[in-house]
Amino acid sequence: MNIQTVMVIGAGQMGSGIAQVCAQAGYHVVLNDMKQEFFERGIASITKNLTRDVEKGRKTAQQKEEILSRITMSLSIEDASKVDIIIEAAVENMEVKQSIFQQLDRIAPEHAILATNTSSLPITEIAAVTNRPEKVIGMHFMNPVPVMQLVEIIRGLATADEVYETVATMTKQLGKTGVEVNDFPGFISNRILLPMINEAIYALYEGVATKEAIDDVMKMGMNHPMGPLTLADFIGLDTCLSIMEILHEGLGDSKYRPCPLLRKYVAAGWLGKKSGRGFYVYE
Repeated sequence: MNIQTVMVIGAGQMGSGIAQVCAQAGYHVVLNDMKQEFFERGIASITKNLTRDVEKGRKTAQQKEEILSRITMSLSIEDASKVDIIIEAAVENMEVKQSIFQQLDRIAPEHAILATNTSSLPITEIAAVTNRPEKVIGMHFMNPVPVMQLVEIIRGLATADEVYETVATMTKQLGKTGVEVNDFPGFISNRILLPMINEAIYALYEGVATKEAIDDVMKMGMNHPMGPLTLADFIGLDTCLSIMEILHEGLGDSKYRPCPLLRKYVAAGWLGKKSGRGFYVYE
């Protein structure tokens, strides 16, 4: 299948990043969100990234303008009627995603692939609300999308081989490395990463060491670029909690129980960098 037009649903941090890399690869991109201000915020983020590339000599000013010209605004999901693949990057909530996929199943052309950028929710369960489960697949991009090379390509129970191959080829054209993963809670990335972060939070909760010491051990002792508590703040503590709950519920093992301190911080609205305070305080 030849993909020419990509629709990205959600113009937030992940969606705008996905739109950028698709436009850079030469695809025509329809960037969809509910309000024009959300779209404009997403375009501003893309423009900022591209401007930085121009300043550092990685792109020319002309290339920047060509990339931006390949992105068009959409404020209606009905625009999915003229695309080849849709990559959904909406909020990490099963009911929201199922609602979107039910609409896409009705609107999108018969040949269109329906992909989700979910970081942990079951692809099979999302696909089950459509009449084309064989065309539903996970494309889990890493954050920040323009920088990170990995894409987890997750097969649902019914995902067709042809759909997987099409998405794997597209991933290469985006300049990314695709890794095939089967549909289990948290996939690979978050099944390994989030329990490590959760254990770091437990170490803080139990008074084993200060937050600075915990992060320093993992940075200087394990060569991680960022300590687990700083990383949790960057991801968002609400997102961390959500993924841990999905792992705990989906796998039924007590080792995935979210730390009470994580729950307390989320309840307090201390969500990390985006709220100005998490394990650390941000200006």
